[in-house]
Amino acid sequence: MNERRAYLRRLAVDTLLSALGSLAAILLMRGVSEPVFGFAARLAWWVGSGALLTLMGLMLTKSSKVVMQYASLRGYSRLGRAILVKEVGMVILVVVGLLKTPSNTLSVVALLADVIFTSVALFSPRFLVRSIRREEREIHAATGRASALVAGIGRESVLLADESEASGRYTVLGYLSNNPADAGKVIGDRIVYAAATADEIDALQWRLGGVDCILFPKGGDKEQNLGNNAKDSDIPNNDAMSLMGHIIKRSFDIVLSGLLIIVFSPLALLCAIAVKMEDGGPAIYSQERMGRGGKPFKILKFRSMRTDAEAAGSPALYSGDDDPRLTKVGKFLRQHHLDELPQLWNVFRGDMSFIGYRPERQYYIDQIMAVNPRYRYLFQIRPGVTSYATLYNGYTDTLDKMLTRLELDLYYLRNHSLWFDMRLLALTFLRIVGGRKF
Repeated sequence: MNERRAYLRRLAVDTLLSALGSLAAILLMRGVSEPVFGFAARLAWWVGSGALLTLMGLMLTKSSKVVMQYASLRGYSRLGRAILVKEVGMVILVVVGLLKTPSNTLSVVALLADVIFTSVALFSPRFLVRSIRREEREIHAATGRASALVAGIGRESVLLADESEASGRYTVLGYLSNNPADAGKVIGDRIVYAAATADEIDALQWRLGGVDCILFPKGGDKEQNLGNNAKDSDIPNNDAMSLMGHIIKRSFDIVLSGLLIIVFSPLALLCAIAVKMEDGGPAIYSQERMGRGGKPFKILKFRSMRTDAEAAGSPALYSGDDDPRLTKVGKFLRQHHLDELPQLWNVFRGDMSFIGYRPERQYYIDQIMAVNPRYRYLFQIRPGVTSYATLYNGYTDTLDKMLTRLELDLYYLRNHSLWFDMRLLALTFLRIVGGRKF
């Protein structure tokens, strides 16, 4: 049953994307032509016909049965045939006069544009997800390794870096030199960092989101564990993203969260009423989490559990859809991520960002840091509504999952950029539309 729902959902999404391609085509035709009498009716016929023919092509070729996230050459071939069915049908409708345009030239323009826009609309999400999936596999292979710097920039250091990566035990972040003039040099595909004193190495650890050890070539110690050398105070504000990147990201958060608060306000009101009507308890649930700089803030959610969910006293992790503390409305909200809507206000206020790391309670942070103190590096940035770790590690209901999530969060910190955030935002949208849980 779930598989059939997923198929129907993909079928609907593909049909909608194709209809948007047809809409873009007919609008382009209108843009290059003189005013067209009865254009609204022609637009409706063109887009409607394109959607129906797309649906026919998808069902005949069964292309939507190939899961978007794992699209293959076979899937691309089926999708190409589905597009061919649509466009041949569109040509026939134009020839017989059911789809009218002011001239034959404009008909050709509209049909060619329809082919291009439809292909882009249907293939682009698949190529995007395929590339992200490939990167995901590479990153998962790296998260179980110790992050390391290789001392020196000579031939022996380069060989050691290559051998360490090949062993599968280390992720080499770059080379470490005690000469400030070497800073910023690139050897192969690895950058050289300069640090001579303990304080400079501490600062470099913050910059890189934590370094487990320094590897030395022949003639020196084989490995030096850095451990928890970072200072408890004066958390620096630098990470992989530049100052300008942070300004752009915060501006984006403010504008998008403000817009979405307005757009989703009717839906949020319905959710609040549904939660309130089920058991009479409060609609909004707030909980203290630790944010940027290690400062506490109140995260907001629609309440999805009974009001006595933690009556026993100690915090308890969410254990999935079968968690007995979930209310009926709450289970629905969780499954469709609607319980997160109030966090738009957290983003607008600046407590959170759309993309970051998922904020945790101090109770669990203490447990994580007892095993891996590098959690403190995450305090350099704002926590997020979604995160790289949430997409690929899901909800965390055990300490082991929390430690795996930390490795993914630290990878995100080391690679923090606007482009990385945009990809994660796009992937989150695709997964929600595709009905995948995370």
